[in-house]
Amino acid sequence: MSQSEQPSSVKGKPTIFHEGYIYTVERTTKTKSIFRCKNRDCKARCYTNLSMDALLLLPTSHCHAPQPDSVPAIQLKNEIKAHAAITDGSTSTIIHSALRTYPLSDAGQHPKNEPLMLMIQRQRTTETVDADGRLPDKLRKTYRDEGFILHEDKKLIIFTKKTNLTILKQNKHWFADGTFKVCPDDYYQLFTLHAMMTNAITPLVYGLLIGKSAEDYNLFFEKVFKQDNFQPDSNMTDFETGTIKSVKDLLPNILHKGCLIHFSQTVCRQVQSKGLTTKYNED
Repeated sequence: MSQSEQPSSVKGKPTIFHEGYIYTVERTTKTKSIFRCKNRDCKARCYTNLSMDALLLLPTSHCHAPQPDSVPAIQLKNEIKAHAAITDGSTSTIIHSALRTYPLSDAGQHPKNEPLMLMIQRQRTTETVDADGRLPDKLRKTYRDEGFILHEDKKLIIFTKKTNLTILKQNKHWFADGTFKVCPDDYYQLFTLHAMMTNAITPLVYGLLIGKSAEDYNLFFEKVFKQDNFQPDSNMTDFETGTIKSVKDLLPNILHKGCLIHFSQTVCRQVQSKGLTTKYNED
């Protein structure tokens, strides 16, 4: 690989950069490592040898433009994390040391100091599970000493409190969303249930899921539904097939809606898969 394609790390996962795109490792077989685009709305993949230093196949097509300007910022964060883990230096010393090698041409993408300082603090105070694999007490309650764990096992953790469930029951229109960008390494996605509060859509239930199949979503919804007699009239989701199937199976009588933003991303992927990208851009 060229220098821009050398393995790095994002959230502890091996990462490579190729032609302005960022890929994180998805899985490893006996003969190769499979990387997926860091943008989880994009299905592009590439394949490397087991040492992750050479591409075996060129990457498949993306549904978005490359982001070469973001690569130096990721490399900077990785360097800062590594130094924070092995040194006792002050946060400012670690940041200033890393910035000495940061390209001036990429100054516009330079992360702000405050997030970098918080990142160092998190790196040094990472919470771990206990001997039984349970979350520490500090993460099991809110700042008001309310219980915040609804369910916990290796396949699923659900965070919420009784007040949130009461608000969820009172609201007839729900919103569900999944994100892959802010999720611990042992889980695949953070899935959330939202409702309208004081003219704002607010997350009320958080779930850490190990996948995105209908079975994963079914398990999440079943654990929530056991808490009360929820009767929503509608639920808006993205276009993940697992989410849609789960909602239709478990809530067959409600109105299911799709999010416009996610619909636009789905259309973009279809345009690209049909080889119409050039025509789409020109017209």
